[in-house]
Amino acid sequence: QVQLVESGGGLVQPGGSLRLSCAASGFTFSNYAMGWFRQAPGKQREFVASITPGGTTNYAHSVKGRFTISRDNAKNTVYLQMNSLKSDDTAIYYCNAQRSIVYWGQGTQVTVSS
Repeated sequence: QVQLVESGGGLVQPGGSLRLSCAASGFTFSNYAMGWFRQAPGKQREFVASITPGGTTNYAHSVKGRFTISRDNAKNTVYLQMNSLKSDDTAIYYCNAQRSIVYWGQGTQVTVSS
């Protein structure tokens, strides 16, 4: 049974930091590209960051320089370190795993507000 479980979301002030985690199980994690997406209220889900099995990363322009994606294949976990957070970063953040098929987690809420 495939599971992707996100954690680490919460309420943070503008300029603050959060680290999201996504724990994977039920598939060979090291063979999959992993990604983070987000969906703000009333908006479509959008790409945030991704990391290939070999460690190559890619970022949306809006988060480049502020967010860092990483993976620990020994722990079957992917992370998203988010710094210098802005109110526009408020959204539900979803983890996904992609190879020939795509798996999604249930999401974790991130709210950036003073």
